[in-house]
Parts: sequence; C-alpha cells; structure tokens
Amino acid sequence: MAKNKYYAVAVGRRPGIYTQWFGDAGARVQVDRFQGAVYKGFPTLEEARAFIWKRRSDEKKSAIRSQQKSTRSTVKRTTVPVITFSDRIVIYTDGSSLGNPGPGGYGVVITSPEENQELSGGFRKTTNNRMELLACIVGLEQLSIPSAVALYSDSRYVVDGITKGWAKKWHRNGCDVHFIWVKGHAGNPGNERCDQLATQAAAKRNLPSDDRYEKRLPLQLPENATDFTHF
Repeated sequence: MAKNKYYAVAVGRRPGIYTQWFGDAGARVQVDRFQGAVYKGFPTLEEARAFIWKRRSDEKKSAIRSQQKSTRSTVKRTTVPVITFSDRIVIYTDGSSLGNPGPGGYGVVITSPEENQELSGGFRKTTNNRMELLACIVGLEQLSIPSAVALYSDSRYVVDGITKGWAKKWHRNGCDVHFIWVKGHAGNPGNERCDQLATQAAAKRNLPSDDRYEKRLPLQLPENATDFTHF
C-alpha cells in the first residue's frame, strides 16, 4: 500500500496541501479540534489537488442549489451565495523596519493549490506600520476582479483598523475581504515566509524613498476604502 506523501485539507484552519502530518507546519494542526474539518491523505500531489477542487466544486453546487431554492420560495427575497474559507483567496502579509523609523520592507505570499506567489519591496526610511499596511495594499492590488479573500496579518494595527469600519465600504463595492490576526513568529508558514521577505527587503542597499513619509505629506482616509495609497 502506497504511503501518503500529501495531506489535502479542504476545510480547516488553513486549507491547502501539506507534505507532512505532524509538526507546526503539518496538516494535523490545521484540522485538530476544528469543527467540520475535511481532510485526507494521498500518495500523489495530483490526487490531493483533485480532492480539494472536488470539495470546492461540491460546495459551489450546493450554494447554487440553495440559492435557486430560496428564489423559488419568494420573488422579493434576495439570496447571497455562501462563501466558505475554502473558496477564498488566501493572502499572507507582513511589514518590517530596521529602526522605527528606518529602512523598511514588506512581504506578501498569495497561496493556491498550484503555487505560491511572493512579492516584496522596501524603502530607505519608513515605519513598521506603513510597511504592514503597504503589504496589504500590494497583496490586494494583485486581484483583477472583486474577490473573496482571507488576509492574514500579525499586525493588530492593521487588523483592528480594518475591521472597525473601513471594510464596510468594500462590501458595497462588491469585495469581501476577511482580515485575520495571527501571532507573529509562532510557526505559521505563510506568516514566517512573509517576515523573511520583509526583513530581506528592508536590508537591501539603495532602497527608494518613501516620499509620503520623508516629506510628511498629510494622511487622509480615502473616500474609496479599497484605495490604501494615501497611508
């Protein structure tokens, strides 16, 4: 009997495909004591991917059937499709500055069953909070259409700030971004990789100027909350 080499987590703390079961970076911590967890081990990567995509397809079909049933029951009632975490685009972000202010950088990891997209950059003089916010901006700028997103950040400044009002405007614009705080330097693979990218970016030579910070331009909350470029 073939030994399982890939563990597909369709529903859990962080859905995805894992190459180990035990350990902080394994699949077990994603499903242990997680109500409704759906997961399975496979000998090949192709089988693991097929399992996750079948689960997503089944959930979407179920949501469509539920919407159609609700539409038949009443003409005036509007049904919103169910969005589960397995349907969301997962974005990890982190910001760093070597001194506050000082040389700073940001890191972004956008995950998918096929591959991870990594982005990073930095400035010669900026602040940690500015880089934490910029990481979110850069990650969300990669989305070409309104999307369902789970964005993970270890910055309370970012997560609390967003969830206390700004995100309400996104819903009106057709976006659904769910911000989740994670503890930094606690073994979360996505967060740890973003931290590496941000730190490496901050340590590079000949970084460009963060003009808004160095020139102390006034900061205002934009009317369109999806535009963070003023921060």
